[in-house]
Amino acid sequence: MKKLIIFLLFSATVFAQENDSIPQKITQADLFSDYDIVLIDSLLMNSKYKSPLYETAIYILKDTEKKDVSSVELSTEILKERLQKIDAKTPFHLAYNPALEKVIKSYLKYRKKYYPALMAKAEYYFPMFEKYLDQYDIPLEMKYLAIVESALDPTAKSRVGATGLWQFMYGTGIQYKLKVSSYVDERQDPLKSTIAACQYLSDLFNIFGDWDLALAAYNSGPGNVAKAIKRSGGYRNYWNIRPFLPTETASYVPAFYATMYLFEYQKEHELIADAPQIRHFETDTIHVKKTITFDQVSETTGISSELIQLLNPSYKLDVIPFVEGKNYSITLPRKNTFQFLDKEQEIYALAETDAAKREKPLPKYFEMDKRIRYKVRSGDFLGKIANKFGVRVSDIKRWNRLKTSRLKIGQRLSIYPKKLAIAKDVVNKSSKKVASKNYRKGDFETYTVKKGDSLWIISRKYKNVSIDQIKKWNNIWGVKSLKPGTKLKIYKS
Repeated sequence: MKKLIIFLLFSATVFAQENDSIPQKITQADLFSDYDIVLIDSLLMNSKYKSPLYETAIYILKDTEKKDVSSVELSTEILKERLQKIDAKTPFHLAYNPALEKVIKSYLKYRKKYYPALMAKAEYYFPMFEKYLDQYDIPLEMKYLAIVESALDPTAKSRVGATGLWQFMYGTGIQYKLKVSSYVDERQDPLKSTIAACQYLSDLFNIFGDWDLALAAYNSGPGNVAKAIKRSGGYRNYWNIRPFLPTETASYVPAFYATMYLFEYQKEHELIADAPQIRHFETDTIHVKKTITFDQVSETTGISSELIQLLNPSYKLDVIPFVEGKNYSITLPRKNTFQFLDKEQEIYALAETDAAKREKPLPKYFEMDKRIRYKVRSGDFLGKIANKFGVRVSDIKRWNRLKTSRLKIGQRLSIYPKKLAIAKDVVNKSSKKVASKNYRKGDFETYTVKKGDSLWIISRKYKNVSIDQIKKWNNIWGVKSLKPGTKLKIYKS
């Protein structure tokens, strides 16, 4: 037991220094005492092993064991045979279990219609996942975890803030070098988040020496898995410790198994994938030399903004920033890369023109993990400040060693913001000023869209009018194809 505690202390210290040398597994788990479990939680939950979903985020594909699945045509004998075949070729333990049978049947009955689109997404993401899973010696079947976590949506965000394909919490993402700024959330970057997930899963496997337990720990944290091992009497098989795991984790691993089964036997269940919009090998990346927007790329090259968004999910504002010392790039269909390069200077010129017309500048690039000093104003309280910067009251207290919630006007607080804070009074003044200047009733002309028109072409016909302004004036969201005959309001300066 002393060796275990020393190991955990060693691990927490080593990981703080970004060192990856770890013992292979925890031993003597059946000898854990309640005191030891508390110690394990306190050490691991505050170390690099904090789970991305430790704050009880509910993953997208929930367990549905309680639903009526009697009408599903899948015999127990056939299911057992198929699970044995999968089990024989994977290090996961897919032994038949009545609970798993219900989950599989419930997916077939209630979710079958969603799988064709999901499988089309998999055509794009799975080759990317497999490359890094293989590199980190992780079972390739772990790719199905991203379906359970996010349904392969790189912009998915849980109610507690877990984000991306692999649902990293902010703190865990930072620990695994996924940075967040005003423009970029690397938790939403498919490549970078996949590498981080591989590192995290490798760390968990080094603790437990078992991929099923590593999977459970990814969801609930290694401390909860260690507790379940202890309370089960020392068992290390997932199904034996399942009754002692948090409710969500008890459903989480079967959801993973059920997803794996449906992908492995999709033909037998007539799950025909939709045609993928694009495959990963059909894309390429280009480094940008100036700050540009998806709109500007789309308007100049004709590539649809929806496709640009699909291929570049890490850019939160549809803006690709140019920052000294950082290499931000745009991912495009390979067939369009020469088109982009041919018109690159035209795109940069458009960006400069739009910037000159813009009512207010784009947000300044801002690293979210950088400390700022906030001066307490009249009317401020911890909850208000926490909400302004997207953090918790407990975080502000910890950062500033506050024993109470009382604040003094003029007091300085250290804050590590997770979002930009824009003062409401500044926004209101700015919007009123713009409204009084540019939005007076009747102070506009109507433009009728012609064949071949785009927002960029229309903006060029008016002095000091930008694409962003036309969108706001006409409630246009994203880049939409304009139908000939559509009436647009163009306000006069």
